[in-house]
Amino acid sequence: MADEHGRKWDRCLADTVVKTVTGLGVGVVFSVLLFKRRTWPVSLGSGLGLGMGYSNCQHDFRSPYLIHGHMAKDQQ
Repeated sequence: MADEHGRKWDRCLADTVVKTVTGLGVGVVFSVLLFKRRTWPVSLGSGLGLGMGYSNCQHDFRSPYLIHGHMAKDQQ
């Protein structure tokens, strides 16, 4: 159980970092190309990425019996 919890944390942190950095990159591109180097597209993109990562983590931790799409039974 603790091993699965550690794997969930690892997936959660990796997913959040990837989504935040991707949102940051998209925000920088839009800021440079379309919005005359304003900062709000960068903030919006990174905030959306962080929010999506947080939402995915929340879903992962609220469904403790789903392991990659398979239902697991309590092992006692």
